[in-house]
Amino acid sequence: MNSDHARQRAEKRFKQEERARDSQKAMIEYEVQARATREKTARLKALRLAKEAQVQTEAPPVKQTSKRELSNWRCCYLLPKL
Repeated sequence: MNSDHARQRAEKRFKQEERARDSQKAMIEYEVQARATREKTARLKALRLAKEAQVQTEAPPVKQTSKRELSNWRCCYLLPKL
């Protein structure tokens, strides 16, 4: 009986230690993934802010109007209607 009881205690202790090691591994893996996610988020945020800053400093492109568009505008808005 004593040897069976001692073996059961040893197995129980071994399983507890194994669970503790597994939980440590899982926690380390979780922390690594969380750090990678934070770093990726920070990188993407920096890229987005740089792009927004660049857009704000750039002047909007000037649209070239054709002579036809100008003549249509003058006809409709500048000349009195008869």
